[in-house]
Amino acid sequence: MTGMNDDLRLCVAEIGRRLAQAYGEPQRPQHRDPVSQLVETILSQNTNDRNRDMAFRRLRARLPTWAQIRDADPDLVIDAIRPAGLANHKGPHIQEALRAITRERGEMSLDFLADWPVDRAKAWLSSLKGVGPKTAAIVLLFGLDRPAFPVDTHVHRVTRRLGLIGPVSRERAHDDLEKLVPTESYYAFHLNLIRHGRQVCASRRPNCQVCTLRDLCCYYQEQQHGQMDKRSLQHGETAQTG
Repeated sequence: MTGMNDDLRLCVAEIGRRLAQAYGEPQRPQHRDPVSQLVETILSQNTNDRNRDMAFRRLRARLPTWAQIRDADPDLVIDAIRPAGLANHKGPHIQEALRAITRERGEMSLDFLADWPVDRAKAWLSSLKGVGPKTAAIVLLFGLDRPAFPVDTHVHRVTRRLGLIGPVSRERAHDDLEKLVPTESYYAFHLNLIRHGRQVCASRRPNCQVCTLRDLCCYYQEQQHGQMDKRSLQHGETAQTG
């Protein structure tokens, strides 16, 4: 198994190099307020970036402070974030998260998570209703520059096709990929996998002919030759016996 993991790590390094060549090395913007990151990420669930951003702007325009959002009539929050969809669920989740932050620290800040061990910070965030592993990892990586690797639908699909993970849930994939990808590569690898998933490795019709990763891809080999790559077979055996 050690040799297999070493092979996968070498593969990850080559994938990261090729993705950076294709899409560039993502530059980290100035850190945004982690509370903003949390609220924005809750809004982003099951919608696109445009609807998320519209809902976030409407919410902040109508209720400019976090305390106002926390204490507002729930219907006001729900109406403000309606463009993001699932507003009846997301609104209460946002308000409860803000109340939980206040209870924990007595102020509206998540900066305390910067000083906690990553696993403890993840567990605390994941204890909030409406916050799963992806949302927790996004807040930590993008809001606090902590080593967490978010797995969204694109990352899950692309890494599965590449044979980096087995037939596991997105929740399990967070742990598997965090062990596999070097921590210093989390940011760029995550963002470039998303770009690749959107632009090339689509869910229904992946454009394998233009893919810079196709010689490394288990899915492509299976489509071409009707057989799974050795990495994929190994994952299958592991899944069945573990």
